[in-house]
Amino acid sequence: MIGRLNHVAIAVPDLEAAADQYRNALGANVGAPQDEPDHGVTVIFIELPNTKIELLYPLGENSPIQGFLDKNPSGGIHHICYEVDDIIAARDHLQSTGARVLGTGEPKIGAHGKPVLFLHPKDFNGALVELEQV
Repeated sequence: MIGRLNHVAIAVPDLEAAADQYRNALGANVGAPQDEPDHGVTVIFIELPNTKIELLYPLGENSPIQGFLDKNPSGGIHHICYEVDDIIAARDHLQSTGARVLGTGEPKIGAHGKPVLFLHPKDFNGALVELEQV
């Protein structure tokens, strides 16, 4: 069911400073900022040879990233994203094993324009897991 690692998401307190660090210190290919109002974030993707890094910054008053940054002012790893072929089949299988899907349980369209779901971190060893249909 689980496919390749799509990205690791890092919540950052200063989006431009984080993008500059990846661009200048690490020589990475850094994309442009992209507002995702349905998810309450502004994202920047950093392309790596084998995966991506997603920088997350709060967008709007009800951003879930703001709560994360309030607890972790320097930022930190927010979630990991795995690819799946069929997000509904993956959801149904995971729920049958007792895993909890966050939100309504219905996929939303993510930053890549594809359906995504988030799984409760308490069900995955403290890691927030995102599934993205490929």
